[in-house]
Formats: sequence, C-alpha cells, structure tokens
Amino acid sequence: MPLLPPSTPSNRDIYSVGRLNREARMLIDHGLPLLWVEGEISNLSRPASGHWYFSLKDRDAQVRCAMFRGRNTLLRFAPRDGQLVLVRAKAGLYEARGEFQLVVEHMEDAGAGALQREFERLRAKLEAEGLFDARLKRPLPKAPATIGVVTSPTGAALQDILNILRRRFPAARVIVYPAAVQGKEAVPQLLAAVARAGERAECDVLIVARGGGSIEDLWAFNDEGLARALRAAPMPVVTGIGHETDFTIADFVADVRAPTPSGAAELVVPDGAAWRLQFARLESRLLQVAARRLRAEGEHLARLQRRLALTHPGQRLQQGAQRLDELEQRLAGVLRLRLADSRLDLQRLVARLGQVSPVLKLQRLTARRALLEARLRATLPRQLEALGRRFALAHRTLHAVSPLATLDRGYALVTREDGRLLRDAADAPPGTRIEARLGRGRLRATVDETLADPSSDPTETPA
Repeated sequence: MPLLPPSTPSNRDIYSVGRLNREARMLIDHGLPLLWVEGEISNLSRPASGHWYFSLKDRDAQVRCAMFRGRNTLLRFAPRDGQLVLVRAKAGLYEARGEFQLVVEHMEDAGAGALQREFERLRAKLEAEGLFDARLKRPLPKAPATIGVVTSPTGAALQDILNILRRRFPAARVIVYPAAVQGKEAVPQLLAAVARAGERAECDVLIVARGGGSIEDLWAFNDEGLARALRAAPMPVVTGIGHETDFTIADFVADVRAPTPSGAAELVVPDGAAWRLQFARLESRLLQVAARRLRAEGEHLARLQRRLALTHPGQRLQQGAQRLDELEQRLAGVLRLRLADSRLDLQRLVARLGQVSPVLKLQRLTARRALLEARLRATLPRQLEALGRRFALAHRTLHAVSPLATLDRGYALVTREDGRLLRDAADAPPGTRIEARLGRGRLRATVDETLADPSSDPTETPA
C-alpha cells in the first residue's frame, strides 16, 4: 500500500487548546437542555466571592458543579456535605481547565422535596374531602376554665405556653397531655394524647404545639390519622406549630391556627389585665347606678310614708275584715255546690262504669263460650258420621268406574315400549315390545304376529 504524502502546514486545521475547549463548550451548551439532577454533595467550597463549588455524586460517578452568588442567596436552607439534593442546572464546560461541569440555577433538599410533594398530595386529598371547610371550624370559648396542651413535656414550647397563660389568665386550669413531637414515636404518642383528651372531656379547648424546625422535624404533624383525630376532637383545637412561615396539615384542619406556640396561648385566653380594667369600669358604673337607685327609692319611700299618714290604717283594716268575711261565705257556698255536683258526676260515672265493666263482659263471653262448646260436642259426632257415610258412597262409586276394576274382571291395558296405549293391532307390528297390565301384576312380551279383526274394518258402514 503506498504511503500518503505528509500534509503540509497549509492544509492542516490546527486547534488551540482554548479553541478546542470553547467549541466543546458550545456543543455541550447547544446539545443538552436544562437538566434536573439528583445527587449527594461532596467537597463543598464557599470562597469569599460568595460562589459555591461542589461535586454531585452517586454510586456510579460524580460531576463538578458551580452555583453563583446570584442564585445561591435565594435558597432557604444551607447545603452541607453528604446531603442529598435535587438541582436544576445547565451542562457546560469550564474552559480554563477543560472540565465538564453543571451550572446550578436552583437547588432543593431531595428529602424535603419528596416530603413537600407528599404534603401537597395529602393536603389536596383532605381538602377534597372537606376537612378544611371553614363551616366546620368551631369558635373558641371566651373564657375557658380548663385548657389542654398536647406537646413535649421537655420542650421550650410548653414553658412559653405556661408563662403566657399564667400572665394573661391565671384563673385557667392547664392539663398537659405529653407526647413526642418528632421522631418515630411522635405520631403514635400524638394520636394517643389527642384521644386521651377527647375521652376525658375535661378541657374546653385543646392546644397542639411544638417549636420550630425543618420540614422533617415537623413531619409528624402532617400525618393523615392525626389530622382526622383533630377534626373529630370534641373540643375546639388550636395549633401553634413551628414558626409563622411553617404550615402543616394539622394547621389546616385545626379550628384556629396560631403562628407560634406563644401565639396559640394568647389566642385561647383573654387578657386578664384588660378584664380587670373592664371590671373596674363596670364596678364604677354599678356604684353610680346603685347610688341613683337608692336615692330614687328613698324619695319613693318618703312619698309613700306621707300617703300612709293621710289614710287611717284602722279603717282600712275594718273594711278589709268585712270584705274577707264576705268572700269566706261566698267561698263556702261555692264549695258546697261544687261538692254536690261532683257527687252527682261520680255517681253517674260509677253507673256507666258498671255497664261497661270488663268483668261483666268477660262473664257474658264465658257463658257464650260454654254454650257454643256444648253445641259443638252435640253436633260433632253426627256430622262425622254423615261425612263417613258420604265418603264410603263416594269410594264405592269411584271404584265402580275405575279402570282397575275393569282389570279385575279379566281385562288388560296393553302399552308399547314407549308407553303409548295400544288400541289397534296395526300399531304393534311383529317384534314390538309390549307390556300388559293385569288386575294383579304386569306382563312383558314381544309380538310374534299381528292378526286383523274383520269386525273392526274401517270400510264397513254401520247399520
């Protein structure tokens, strides 16, 4: 094979390293769309420029990433090495070192992202069922005598609630239903605490609270069973979970949602200082009204005393005594007439009761039953005897016309093998299997010969 002549410098397209990397970057930029990539952060670097540099890796490979300051300042969490994240990025090439990399525009915690999707799914489901309907929300009592609190007994949220309740409304009794508020045991303990509060029915309002945290920390309050338990609780429910920006499924289903545990405590009780000020105002108004009323009553009493002094009480007592005697006499007469009328009414009722007494009616019915029983016993034998005679006559008549009686006189019923009754010898050619029923028993036979009966010639015309 002949050797090709070496190319000359004039026909070679020689790339510089910079040109090679630049064109490779352009190919990657135009060849790959905006991507969603999931991986674990490693080698995270935060230089003074504010940009972030790190690698995303999984079990099979890793890729370098850059997230510039204009984008990473929008994140609501601080990423860390080993954290599983989901990024939206543009594939590219860092020309200076010829390294393939991802330029990240958005990042979210992969675990939190899955939890957020589950949160949105459950919220949509319960909202479609009507658990968040505003018409189901119950009003809070204005001055609850007993307040239930479902929270961790060792958390700061409980102390905040107790301090506010003690300051604002110390007259209220507080019952704590302890429960874990995060971790594997949180949901069962929260359900048990809410159920215990409902069974005891000892509080007028129930606070469900915990301090702030990540979505994972608050996840127990996104449980569907807990949401249904809070909706079914016999008393109004107030939630104070996390911070003002944190929302859980329990917040949506509760009768009232407070931004924090402290806010929940402030919502369930009135301000004691405001009440004391209002009581003072009411006391002042009551004293003023009582003083005016006492003055008015005193003036009225003085007028009555003057009128009483003008009228002699002895004369009024004499007229009253006379009027009392008259009324007493009228009352005695009326009572006598009423008693006489009542006696007549009672006599009439006793007479009517005697006529319709069930005892008399029962006696008449007993006598009639005895008479009918005697008549039945007298006529029953005669009727049975007459029916016996009628039965015997019918039996004899039936036996006389029965074909079985004919068989007893020497006749027989002859049928073919298929059960058809033979009336004509032509219907049973030789070889036909026949059966003859006699007066007693049956005969089975085979026809050997068929003989015509001249007397049964169908061509004969009867005389």
